[in-house]
Amino acid sequence: MTTPPPNPRQAAAHGIRAAQWGLVVNAGLALVKLIAGIVGNSYALIADAIESTTDIFSSLIVWTGLHVAALPPDEEHPYGHGKAEALAAAMVALMLLGAAAGIAIAAAREIVTPHRGPAAFTLVVLAGVIVVKELLFRTVLKTGDTIGSTAVKSDAWHHRSDAITSAAAFIGIAIALWGGKGWESADDWAALVAALVIALNGARFLSTAAHELMDRTPDTELTDSIDRVAREVLGVRATEKMRVRKLGLEYHVDLHVQADPNMSLREAHILSGKVKSAIKAQVPTVKEVLVHMEPWDG
Repeated sequence: MTTPPPNPRQAAAHGIRAAQWGLVVNAGLALVKLIAGIVGNSYALIADAIESTTDIFSSLIVWTGLHVAALPPDEEHPYGHGKAEALAAAMVALMLLGAAAGIAIAAAREIVTPHRGPAAFTLVVLAGVIVVKELLFRTVLKTGDTIGSTAVKSDAWHHRSDAITSAAAFIGIAIALWGGKGWESADDWAALVAALVIALNGARFLSTAAHELMDRTPDTELTDSIDRVAREVLGVRATEKMRVRKLGLEYHVDLHVQADPNMSLREAHILSGKVKSAIKAQVPTVKEVLVHMEPWDG
């Protein structure tokens, strides 16, 4: 299990920086691909430029979502603003699905419309794009894993989707150039395949974001760690009824702890504080712990 920086603001800053880098790179690539696609008569490259444009907006959404998620709790939001991160991830996923639908419709139209084949220089442009986007994907995904952000990881896969669409366009253009007359639509079939890949990624991250918004229980590795730490505190006889939910980049825990039934209320209060402190110290992703004390029934 990866461990994000203990300071949530620092974690959000890492994610925002990754989104900013993605925004700058995508803006440059989208312009290059659009010009090359128009001049080189390649719809697959134009579709790729459209996908890069959605990457720009997705990076802006992730940037905004992480900024809001890092805001401290207030009177109207006593649990903080962490859900903004999952909302940002859902919006990015919906944009992926929208981009896939738009590319598929346009590609299908181009397939049935006679047109000239693509220019050879577009292959050079695509080769450079694939390398840049794959490097960007790996960098942003590493950041997302480090800070535990679904929004940043979905943004990273947005970059990987762009690399895949570029690879599909490269193959389609290469086939069209190799086949010559009668093979012009290979470029458009490549765009259609790329749209399917984008849609699958969008559906996957929409599902992940929806689970977080609906407070789905996190992986057992995290819950087992929390339970183990609580049981190791001196005075704890047993644990039960654990509930864990993710809010932004952090987790909130509700835990029932059983202790000696003859313990005074003050002693029970002190023990609950020790359990809370131990969990927050040894599981840095946990921000808040609510401990319910119960008598041990043997």
